[in-house]
Amino acid sequence: MKYFIVTYGCQMNVHESEKIAGILEQLGYKECKKREEADIIVFNTCAIREGAEERVLGNVGNLKRLKKQNKDLIIVVCGCMTQKEETAKNLMKKFPFIDIVIGTFNLPKLASYIEKVKEGRQLEILQEGELDEILPYKRSDKDNAWVNIMQGCNNFCTYCIVPYVRGREKSRKEENILNEIKEIIKEGKYKKITLLGQNVNSYGKDLEKPVSFAKLLSDICALDGDFKLSFMTSHPKDLTSEVIDVIAKEDKIEKYIHLPAQSGNNRILALMNRRYTRERYLEIIDEIRKKIPNCRITSDFIVGFPSETEQEFEDTMSLIEKVQFDSIFAFMYSKREGTVASKMEEQISDKEKHLRVNKLLKLEKQIQKETGKR
Repeated sequence: MKYFIVTYGCQMNVHESEKIAGILEQLGYKECKKREEADIIVFNTCAIREGAEERVLGNVGNLKRLKKQNKDLIIVVCGCMTQKEETAKNLMKKFPFIDIVIGTFNLPKLASYIEKVKEGRQLEILQEGELDEILPYKRSDKDNAWVNIMQGCNNFCTYCIVPYVRGREKSRKEENILNEIKEIIKEGKYKKITLLGQNVNSYGKDLEKPVSFAKLLSDICALDGDFKLSFMTSHPKDLTSEVIDVIAKEDKIEKYIHLPAQSGNNRILALMNRRYTRERYLEIIDEIRKKIPNCRITSDFIVGFPSETEQEFEDTMSLIEKVQFDSIFAFMYSKREGTVASKMEEQISDKEKHLRVNKLLKLEKQIQKETGKR
């Protein structure tokens, strides 16, 4: 039996596809290179941007031909997109040849769902479940091992769908994280270990005995082994001095911080519900550069947020000029149904958003040329 996985979205989704591969291999499936050869096809989806959903729908629709050719083919659609109940129901209605539609919380039970489909049942399951502490993996990167330390988000940025499709923050027990990393070190194949979470700086606050992210980093670095440690992603409101101190102190931690600013204007930051100001963001940057002079700093920005004026956009440009990031990721605001921002008035035209994102990227290229950064 063979499987084929299609992954959309962020590193979290990539890592979850590694879990899916591990589950399928325990069931006796082997990976194949072409979907035409597969006995089970899994689409692991993303809901962050509208374009990602459109690509999923187009590619799932193309599977109808394969299903006709092989009636025993099992088609699974999972991930962030399918955690939205309306989307899941529409998928089953539009593409009745799909066998399993499950949300982000039901991955640990994938094996049992597959067995039920083989018995002749079509499944749509979206209930919230427990955080999977221990699942098998088939790691896809030769040098880097992803380690999920938590899932979900409590921040509710007004543009973001993540809290609705991944739920509230749930941290893995530190003991389980350390045991997983010990196994990775024991394998001796991975030069780098990357910790994953929607907001890693919030790690451990929800545990019965709270553990800070700074302590987790220190405890991982105390493990014997030759590896480099990194993490993503940090929220500026939760990046503490203690975390910065640990990064500065520990040789095993990469001197790199991805710190999404999203905007350089305080009114827009407040509308986004980011819960920090431009001034506070710059204070954090100053602290990082004082304590870790060689630290690479990257960031994310959203242009064309509802009601953003030209002057407010220029505040974002000036922040980028002031900080001189090593690199940035720029996105045009994408309206996601169910978020607060989708109901805001004064939505910016696509034409204006394109102009602004191109202007921002041009500035980044200019800075990199002048500073030699890349």
